[in-house]
Amino acid sequence: MSWFDGFETRRFDVNGVEIFARVPTSARGNRPALLLLHGFPQSHVMWHRVAQQLQHDYWLVLPDLRGYGDSSKPEGLPDHSTYSKRAMAQDMVDVMDLLGLQRFFLCGHDRGARVSHRLALDHPEKVAKLCVIDIAPTLDMYNATDMAFARAYYHWFHLIQPWPLPERMIGGNPKDYLHSKLGGWGSAGLGYIEPQALAEYERCFCTPEAIHSACEDYRASAGIDLEHDRESRHHNQRIACDTLVLWGERGVVNKLFKPLELWQAQCSATVTGQALPAGHFIPEELPKETAAALRIFFG
Repeated sequence: MSWFDGFETRRFDVNGVEIFARVPTSARGNRPALLLLHGFPQSHVMWHRVAQQLQHDYWLVLPDLRGYGDSSKPEGLPDHSTYSKRAMAQDMVDVMDLLGLQRFFLCGHDRGARVSHRLALDHPEKVAKLCVIDIAPTLDMYNATDMAFARAYYHWFHLIQPWPLPERMIGGNPKDYLHSKLGGWGSAGLGYIEPQALAEYERCFCTPEAIHSACEDYRASAGIDLEHDRESRHHNQRIACDTLVLWGERGVVNKLFKPLELWQAQCSATVTGQALPAGHFIPEELPKETAAALRIFFG
């Protein structure tokens, strides 16, 4: 892909899965490491325009989370722990360790932001600064569920239904389902996605294995992830690093939640943030603005 000039592909064996990632072909030099994590229903490709903006300032690591893109898609276990955010965060820590990166900046969008949240809690020594994009904490979102949220984020409640119902329903027309997700949540259609990127999302999502993995990701978030979050709050465990929160003006998070306040309650360090004039898929809708915000925050 021409937009990933300057990057090479790598595969990392960690925790019984293979994680696919792109990393710079050039030496790190004095560039700080920045780990960028994608969300549902995408892959690392969602960062391609932001990467163009930031690749000279940061040594970027762009992985596919387990269950997504070209990373392994293991079958889910009865307790859905295979796709817990704790397991997915451990994958990322191990990838960074294999790259010799013991401490790094971290930014996640959507599901990647939930993995980032858990990574910052479980491995505070690894994360120098954190950015989360267009989410509120999972536990707060479920606790505040009402009709408006259920209508807007119906997929949260559809995907968590027992196997194989949602898998079979989505599998009936996965491309149409994918397009409806990518064009929703305030994003006003698919025009913000380059054709090459859309083709990649279609290639990677429209398989039975990928659909099952996505369902397991959400099942974990409605079960074992909530257990981990409640345990962290019980022990007053909070994010220890400075945190930036970005969210879309047209998105559900902005309409139904107060993301800055909710994240301030979960951090012991400084939390700043802003709404950007976008829907949910901010890094692709506003790549220059996203890159500028990250550059200012990470320094």
